[in-house]
Amino acid sequence: MIIVQAVLAVHVTVILFNVFGLVAVPIGAICNWRFVHIRWWRVLYLLSLAAVAAQALTGRACFLTIWQNDLTASAQPATPLIVRWIDLLVYWRLPIWMFAALYVLVFAYALALLWLVRPQRPVHSVPMNSC
Repeated sequence: MIIVQAVLAVHVTVILFNVFGLVAVPIGAICNWRFVHIRWWRVLYLLSLAAVAAQALTGRACFLTIWQNDLTASAQPATPLIVRWIDLLVYWRLPIWMFAALYVLVFAYALALLWLVRPQRPVHSVPMNSC
């Protein structure tokens, strides 16, 4: 049961990371938050969204969803209430093509944000000599 909860926790963390980026990048651009321009963070964010969209386009559920389903089938029947609530929020009963369309739209939005709110090269605090 602990492994099932750990997989669910990782899955929720990935979802929150992806949703956070969708909101934080445009707001951060308006509010001049420096972290929304960090290149490695934006690349990691885009890669995460690309992986989700690619899985849906190929007709596969997220590997974390598959893993949790496999683990849940062999787990104890008593599931804590909070786990059931999170399951209802995370796992929607929709056809895979709807997820694919949604994820592709979200990925396109993130690509547009990459163009509108560009990552910047790291600024070194020590000036470099030109010699």
